[in-house]
Amino acid sequence: MIKVGIVGGAGYTAGELLRILLNHPEVEITFVNSTSNAGNKLYDVHEGLYGETEMVFTNLFPFDEIDALFICSGHGESTKFLAEHNIPENVKIIDLAQDFRDESNGFVYGLPELNRERIKKANKVANPGCFATGIQLGLLPLAANGLLKGEVHVNGITGSTGAGVKPGPTSHFSWRNNNISVYKAFNHQHLKEIRQSLVQLQSDFDKEINFIPVRGNFSRGIFVSTYIDCDLELSELRKIYADFFSDAAFTFMTEANPDLKQVVNTNKVIIQINKHGNKLLILTVIDNLLKGASGQAVQNMNLMFGLEETCGLKLKSVAF
Repeated sequence: MIKVGIVGGAGYTAGELLRILLNHPEVEITFVNSTSNAGNKLYDVHEGLYGETEMVFTNLFPFDEIDALFICSGHGESTKFLAEHNIPENVKIIDLAQDFRDESNGFVYGLPELNRERIKKANKVANPGCFATGIQLGLLPLAANGLLKGEVHVNGITGSTGAGVKPGPTSHFSWRNNNISVYKAFNHQHLKEIRQSLVQLQSDFDKEINFIPVRGNFSRGIFVSTYIDCDLELSELRKIYADFFSDAAFTFMTEANPDLKQVVNTNKVIIQINKHGNKLLILTVIDNLLKGASGQAVQNMNLMFGLEETCGLKLKSVAF
């Protein structure tokens, strides 16, 4: 059994991580750290875990008792945490924040469809951002074939859980319900890692990625629509995408119009491509808390420990 610890155990990503790991056949949760909740039952915070576990949060860090550590703290906190604590070298680290997505400090960027073999050998993995996951997976097959010739135009809408568990002016129910809004237009923090991955496959890509992020009035899921200029026929493009994702455990191509309910509560990615004149339209749907966060983190853990990639992640969507 892989013994794991979780730091920053009170947020949405930690709650989803716990839901998966409590039912993972190869994992034993050793500790869940949350200073503000120390002594409380996990289900006092993550109410969906009621009846699943009697574990309590701790303010301790028994690193010598674990094989893997998940860091679920806020952005910027992982850097401080690793500077302040001496993690044994044998403990594999999966960070869900953005601190090391530039592959600094020995981290490997944890997008399995891009870096599967590197992840298998890694001791430290930086989990990708949620929007970054959806956008990259729609574009990587093109980059791998040198087909990103012009500017990329992206619109993506995300559920309120993407804003984190702490309420704010734009995540409060009375504001978010029956409402949508744009934020961080052309300047979203995930653009840096998206470009990094595209350049990894197409070194000469230097065009703008015009990304308009939108806050949705639903709890979870990301729907991304991307379009670029492309001269290739649709049949050829479909073969390019099918070949690129031929060994992907969770990424699926469809010719039907995708929707969020197909992927919410799962680690799946569903992608549809279509031509409209000279424009290639790419539709990508994921669950921001699973393939966009905790599910992908477990997928990375599976790879790092030589397990079947889908282990513990065969989750069914909630279609109704």
